[in-house]
Amino acid sequence: MFRGVNTLSLDTKGRLAVPTRYRDGIQRQSEGRMVVTINHKERCLWLYPLAEWEEIERKVVNLPSFDPNAERLKRILIGHANDCELDANGRVLLSGPLREFAGLTKRVVMIGQGNKFEIWNEALWREQREAWLSEDFGSGPLSVEVESLSL
Repeated sequence: MFRGVNTLSLDTKGRLAVPTRYRDGIQRQSEGRMVVTINHKERCLWLYPLAEWEEIERKVVNLPSFDPNAERLKRILIGHANDCELDANGRVLLSGPLREFAGLTKRVVMIGQGNKFEIWNEALWREQREAWLSEDFGSGPLSVEVESLSL
């Protein structure tokens, strides 16, 4: 289970050091193997342990091929997916095209989302977070799942 916000730095080769507290879980869950892809709605990356990604990929692959939205989702999620592995220092290499998509330079934010991480450009993350915090959750229709959530 991944949770929390971590401000990190990319090295000159585009490697990101995964915070120590997550490394053992990633090793246990997927032997350090991970998959990184783009978020289809926001300018950030998703980083999954391989076992979690395989479940998502299986669902996406099985979407109907004659549905244009399903094909778009396949192209975005699977087409941009890159395998990566924690190195001996707990780092993962983010490819140039993925870093470019998300606008990742030196400072990044890595946010735990339960089964995956989101990786954001730090400035964009701060801007987006402020926008989310200023939104009124009651101003639009809520899904049944969100309505039934008790915090």
